[in-house]
Amino acid sequence: MDAFLSSTLIVALAEIGDKTMLLAILLACRFGKPLQIVAGILVATIANHLLAAAAGVWLADTIETYWFQIAVAVGFIVMAAWTLIPDKIDQDESGTAYAGGSAFLVTLVAFFIAEMGDKTQVATVALGAQHQSLLWVTLGTTLGMMIANVPAVFLGDRITQMLPMPVIRIAAASVLALTGIWALWLALSAG
Repeated sequence: MDAFLSSTLIVALAEIGDKTMLLAILLACRFGKPLQIVAGILVATIANHLLAAAAGVWLADTIETYWFQIAVAVGFIVMAAWTLIPDKIDQDESGTAYAGGSAFLVTLVAFFIAEMGDKTQVATVALGAQHQSLLWVTLGTTLGMMIANVPAVFLGDRITQMLPMPVIRIAAASVLALTGIWALWLALSAG
């Protein structure tokens, strides 16, 4: 259950202000079909995070435990710094070329691609490695993505006016940094 809860919290915080959250707002404004967009986000996130968590579990099984624990801890600290950098959506990631397509399909493809190499995907790899639980990490990170993105879909661009993004980024970075420092302390004290 720890894998589920920590995965949910970490990804929900890391997703705030992330480019995929901005993409959710953009798609909501463009299509005005929130249920299709939410369904696309859900399916894309499950697929993407299942692969990422599987990669994390595999890496943890492959690399020597001590050094891998150090790498995962440092990874969380790097993600904390990365969280402090505001994301923006590039024109080609906005779905402009697909404006006439299905809101579900556009969202599915756009979210899956936008998540590749994104900090929430990297966090999912690290969480999969840390917790060694494909199911609970995938479910937790998917729930975290939905917690952050569903309000963005339903509130559209109003969400960017309601939430002070710099404060949210600092809070998210703090949680990631504390997780990394704690994991590093555990690895060093066990080694």
